[in-house]
Amino acid sequence: MKKLVTFASEIRLSALVCSSIAVLLTACGGGTADQGNSAQASQNLAMVSSVDATTGASAPAVMAAAQLQQDGSAASAQAGNGASVAMATPAQGEFALAGYGAASASEQNPNVAGSSLIVSDSSTMQLATVSATAPAPSLATTPATTYNYYLSPTGNDNNSGTSSAPWRTFVRAAKAARAGTTFWVAPGTYAGGFKTTVSGTASARIYWVSTTRWGAKIVPPASSLNNIAWDSRGSYNDIIGFDVDGTSSQSGTKWTHGIYSAGSYDMIRNNHVHNIATSVTCTSAGASAIGVDSYYYGVNTDVLSNLVNDIGPAGCRYDQGIYISTSGTVKNNVVYRVAEAGIHLWHDAHNVIISNNTVTTSDTGIIVGAGDYYHTTGPDDYTMVYNNIVFDNKMGVSEQGKTGTHNQYRNNLVYQNPTYNWSLKNGLTNYNTVASNPLFIGYSRTGSPNLRISTSSPAVGRGTSSYAYATDFLDRPRNSTTGYDIGAYQH
Repeated sequence: MKKLVTFASEIRLSALVCSSIAVLLTACGGGTADQGNSAQASQNLAMVSSVDATTGASAPAVMAAAQLQQDGSAASAQAGNGASVAMATPAQGEFALAGYGAASASEQNPNVAGSSLIVSDSSTMQLATVSATAPAPSLATTPATTYNYYLSPTGNDNNSGTSSAPWRTFVRAAKAARAGTTFWVAPGTYAGGFKTTVSGTASARIYWVSTTRWGAKIVPPASSLNNIAWDSRGSYNDIIGFDVDGTSSQSGTKWTHGIYSAGSYDMIRNNHVHNIATSVTCTSAGASAIGVDSYYYGVNTDVLSNLVNDIGPAGCRYDQGIYISTSGTVKNNVVYRVAEAGIHLWHDAHNVIISNNTVTTSDTGIIVGAGDYYHTTGPDDYTMVYNNIVFDNKMGVSEQGKTGTHNQYRNNLVYQNPTYNWSLKNGLTNYNTVASNPLFIGYSRTGSPNLRISTSSPAVGRGTSSYAYATDFLDRPRNSTTGYDIGAYQH
């Protein structure tokens, strides 16, 4: 166990992002992890070394903080695993000045339930890069949790972690993680390059929440010790609303990975991951903005409504946008300017739903495939590719490596990918494809394109309800009344 984790830091991640094109197969060796008792291991919640372990036993005792009054109202939402849960928001008081919403959740009190208010994003910062005229979306809601801690760029790690005495770093916060915890992170800048390892449970997840969408910015530290912005090894963890920006590397190791998830039943939602590995020399070690990995037997992670752009140096065939090597979902993401694939499935990938994404200006739009296996023998089968816009990449939708006969491709808009729009195997056919310009509101291959579709777009109403998420990239509803549009945005 310990050997696997300590080994993974660099060599493991080199294998993670190797491209699946035939010329690269010899450069991407398979995993060497102990595969004994794989059925049991597939349910593993976290593999951590003694250095990184942060169990509930090591978390601080209940703080003697003043109790906040309960709001008393109730609401529900769909959790990552489909369960209906009540809502919670951060506490008020002094911390409201740092970007938090109104109070109604208790702090560190297992006997007081959380609140029911929704944290709203009142800032349009960064959103203009993809939707200049769009309303600022509300931040993803989270369920009430037993424990609530707070981080602020003006905090101190010697504090208690309450709303009035927040912590400064994720490293300190991670030491308090346990099942049923929410970490509320105020807007501001935080040093990345950290690891979180503790797992929640199906009924008591761990939530990391930027209280303003893209307001909490994770940037390279003054001296970087590793190449990952956020290394997440626990299961039942949600990472919501952060801006992971690799633009301003300082000294030390440059980032080649944004958010790396090796657990099971995680959710990576509403984040902006950008400018990762753009100034790094292209090598077979590869790079990715969001990587969901099977190496530690992780399964069923959701990658939802993230913005991913400017990943890898132009022309590098090893650098990916959203990289999946297990089962899960990839929905409502906006991806552009990725050196290789906007969305790439490989290694043990299977049973993946890829729906309502918008992918453009990359080398390949979507790659479906499996190879260089860690724990399976493939193929990538039962993968569903529905309602996606794949426009103006070099190549469109491509099956590579070992693929099955049950993959399905329906109601996608695939157009202007000059090498080819489609390259499917096993005699598979794409159905109900729209082959015309999506008519984005403000498309450009450079700068900050507005990839919302116009009202005259051929993507309007041409999608299907199958596998569509209930809301779009901006958290606006998708339903039969408005019609199901293709791509990340409803018109």
